[in-house]
Amino acid sequence: MFGNTIPLKPLSLMCRSLGTMLESGIGIQKSLELASRKTGNTRVQEALQRVRDRVRQGEDLTTAMREQEGPFPELFVDMVDVAEKTGTLPEVLRSLAAHYETHLKLKKDFIQQITLPLVQLVAAILIVAFVIFILGIIGNLSGGATIDVLGLGLTGTSGALTWLTCTFGGAAALYLGYHIIVSNLSGRKFLDPLLMGIPVVGSCLQSFAIARFSWAFALTQRAGMSIKPSLEASLGATSNGAFIRQTPRVWQRLVDGAHLCDALQPTGLFPEDYIHTLEVAETSGTVPEALERLSPHFNEDAQRSLKRLVSACAWLIWALVAAFIIYIVFSVFMIYLNAINSSLKGM
Repeated sequence: MFGNTIPLKPLSLMCRSLGTMLESGIGIQKSLELASRKTGNTRVQEALQRVRDRVRQGEDLTTAMREQEGPFPELFVDMVDVAEKTGTLPEVLRSLAAHYETHLKLKKDFIQQITLPLVQLVAAILIVAFVIFILGIIGNLSGGATIDVLGLGLTGTSGALTWLTCTFGGAAALYLGYHIIVSNLSGRKFLDPLLMGIPVVGSCLQSFAIARFSWAFALTQRAGMSIKPSLEASLGATSNGAFIRQTPRVWQRLVDGAHLCDALQPTGLFPEDYIHTLEVAETSGTVPEALERLSPHFNEDAQRSLKRLVSACAWLIWALVAAFIIYIVFSVFMIYLNAINSSLKGM
């Protein structure tokens, strides 16, 4: 369902290895063979061996990779295509390696920072299930009514299991649903614009997308790709449906004679200072150089936005945990208060 694309770490190592060997003068077939032996990832090894066999039969590297239908990301294959046509394959592979390494680092940072809050949330859910289970046992032993601590009719063993199924099952359903949506382009075009409108989340996604667009456009222009495939590959490199869906409109404005800055501005996806910098660069004929300088800047913005996003997620999770605790304490208090009131009335 989610494809067989090579994970980021082995993909970056493969790019780095192939780029180094090709730069040192080793032929493409031998480089593919050595890289397949060097990798510890079975998927990379099998994919490179199939590509090597195709190349031996006379196919170019790009065609051999496209025929695999899965392991290699679309941006990677597009960049290899440009590199083969312009004779810059080692340089492009090194740039791709750096790109995937940065992406991997950001992904690891996010996971590390969100782990503790998630552990606390899971612990709170398990504690609630344990309380439901224990109160059910106490009610059965005392022969009295079982306390419904959540007020949802969940008591005893069955109530605890229902609680765990609803919480963890609901989270799993959301996770699965999200991946189903983003696994195809139409889903990303629908979901990403919605996410872009969420405070903190939107700025984080925007910074990541602009950094990737700048990097890809600078690289494709330096490699000699014509403007249309360069634009399509660069907007596609954002992996953001809000940017990708603007590709036909941006291209049409360019066809109508607009400058790149004027074609991008109506999308509302690029900040004013970015458009101004691009306008100056177009005037001086230094667009690739300017975007290459802007890419690290937006990567840094993305990292800062990511930290704010993780912090917001952590506070939200802590608030949920606190709400769980307060609700349980209040529920138990009200149950015992009602019991005391009933006893007083009976007197």
